[in-house]
Order: sequence, then C-alpha cells, then structure tokens
Amino acid sequence: MPSLRQLFTSALLAATAAHATLVNDFTCESDSNPIVFLHGLGATWYEDLNYMQDWFQLQGHCTYAKTYGAYEGFPFVGGLKAINESAPEIADYINEVIEKTGASKVNLVGHSEGAFQSLYVPKFEGVSDKIDKIVAIAPPTHATTFANLYDLAYIAGNLSRAIVGDVLDAVGCAACNDLGPDGPAIERLNDGNPIAQPGNTLTIIASKHDELVTPTTTAFVHESGVNNIWVQTTCPLDPVGHIGEAYDLNVWNLVKNALEDTPNREFICLLGSPGK
Repeated sequence: MPSLRQLFTSALLAATAAHATLVNDFTCESDSNPIVFLHGLGATWYEDLNYMQDWFQLQGHCTYAKTYGAYEGFPFVGGLKAINESAPEIADYINEVIEKTGASKVNLVGHSEGAFQSLYVPKFEGVSDKIDKIVAIAPPTHATTFANLYDLAYIAGNLSRAIVGDVLDAVGCAACNDLGPDGPAIERLNDGNPIAQPGNTLTIIASKHDELVTPTTTAFVHESGVNNIWVQTTCPLDPVGHIGEAYDLNVWNLVKNALEDTPNREFICLLGSPGK
C-alpha cells in the first residue's frame, strides 16, 4: 500500500501535469512571442507565477515555464542553487522553447530571483539575441538585505559576511548568498558593463511596499532605455508586498502593457495584497 507521502507526491505531480498541458503547450499559436516565466527563490514553475501565466493564456499568449535551480531528487523547491548554476538551465529552456515553437524570439517575465535571472541570463548565457522583451518584477538587482536580515551578517565586518555566505552555501541555498550584499552573482551582474543587452527591451516593476527585496530601489536599472516602474505610480492605493506582486492584477496589467507595447493603456486599479 502506498504511503501518504507517495499519495501526496502522486497527486501533486498529476495536478502539475494538468497545469502543464495548459501553459507548456508547444502547439500553442499566437501572434506574439512566447512568454517564458521565471519563478522566484523557493518556488517552482507551477507555484508563484502560475496564475499570471493562466491569465496571459486568456489574453491570447503562449506561455512556458520550468523549475530551475532545484536539487536532484527534490523537485518541489526551486531556485536554491547558485545563480551561475541555474542560469544555464534557463538558457537551455529558452532554446528549447524556440526550437519547439518555431519562434525567433521569446519574452521573459521573472519575479524576485527569476527577475534577477531575467537580467543575468541574457548578459552571460549567450541568448540575448533570442530575447525580445524582458519584464523583471522586484529583482534584487543591486542586492537585497532580505528585510535587513543581512545587517546581522556584517556585525563582525566582511569576515562575518563571508562566514554567513559559507553557511548558506552549506545548507543548500547558494542563491541566498548570491543575492545578498556583496554576493557573487550581484558582483558579477554589476561589473560595470551594461545590464540591459542590445536588442532587449527591459522593464522593471517594483513596489514601494516590498518588504523582502530591500531597499526597494535596489530593483531598478538606471541605464538608457530601461523603463523603471513603481506599481504605486499607476495604482497609488495598492499596498502590494513582495510575494503578492506575483498575484496582483495591477502588476499583471503593467506586465501586459510592457509586453504589448501599450504603456498608456488604462485599466482599473484594484486593491492588492499588503505585506508579504
């Protein structure tokens, strides 16, 4: 008789397989580029941006996603591996989507770590020419203090920060180390060369109430041609926090405007999810 764990795993895999037939349909046809969604740290392709994917399907787009950065034998938590280990997985998937759909380019939509990867992968993985539009939602572009938790890492200066980094690597969250202040991936992305790559149209969306990617201004890329957007500029009463940004209809509409080149399209702002 199967154990409860086996039954739960089977049910979860069946549910995600059903969702996959909707969002990872390589026979899908659309007049727009396929959209590749990149989930956040600790999430998966079927949990985080999944509702936004479904919504874009209803808008006539073809959407694709894959869990990256998960450890072998434990596929239910993604984004834990080092950024430079996960990035090739994402690049391979972009190539797979292009090959299987016949599209010449894809659009990228990422949230949190996935948003960081949407900046990192085009710059370092040789696929920038296969990407058209990028929408990065709350990326820790210039490092996040993770709600100021990283302040504790510097109690004894750079030595204690290095020790904290070693601990995070040891417990299996190299990405946590990567995205903190002075993290390896942060240092590499901000190496003095442009983040936005030629031929890519980049939009950054952030919330002033984001409590995990802190300070909130760390998200923005201050380069020519990059569109940095506060959610509250369009929807001033939206108190949406970090996790809620993936589920917020106002954010979805801002993403839609960026992908469809309709920056002046108006929509009705709804009250978002406050806090986490």
